[in-house]
Amino acid sequence: MPAPAEPPHHAPHGPLPTGGAVRPMTRWGTPVMHRPQQAVTAYDAELRSLVADMVATMYAADGVGLAACQIGVDLAVFVFDCPDESNERTVGVVCNPELTLPEGRDRQLDEAEEGCLSFPGAFVECARPDFATVTGTGLDGEPVTFSGDGLLARCLQHETDHTRGTVFGDRLPTKLRKKLQKQHDKLAGDYPADWPVGEE
Repeated sequence: MPAPAEPPHHAPHGPLPTGGAVRPMTRWGTPVMHRPQQAVTAYDAELRSLVADMVATMYAADGVGLAACQIGVDLAVFVFDCPDESNERTVGVVCNPELTLPEGRDRQLDEAEEGCLSFPGAFVECARPDFATVTGTGLDGEPVTFSGDGLLARCLQHETDHTRGTVFGDRLPTKLRKKLQKQHDKLAGDYPADWPVGEE
């Protein structure tokens, strides 16, 4: 697994675990992707091993975030390595995430493109608040908080959605969802069933 070209600017709760194995990506339509995930209750070697596999899989797929359900595991945890609006990268692990978004006049929507590793190759615009804060627990059960704008805000929202059984296609109007499906189907041959195994 190649390491990112540069170390992250922000790892406020420590680095991502390494040494994991790349696993096949679970796709939209699989039941685990469409139901709320089980809460993390055991902060043990098994969790650390799972998260290391998630990190390896995220990097192999050139993603900026990955939730456990995306490798078929029903557990409310995600990992991320994502830049914000100023291109500063933050890395982290969040178990049992809780999302806080701006309200009232502080709430501004960002109409940027969004994609999902579990529906690979397809990107369409999806409006989301341009700032987000996620709280939860880390690998050892300690409290963690991450906040950001730009792509980082989108990533924190997207991955928290996964832990609740929501895929971003659920947030799209029918016309855009059809466009997303068309792109995905056109490129399906580039993403075999075991993707991204073999990509690292």
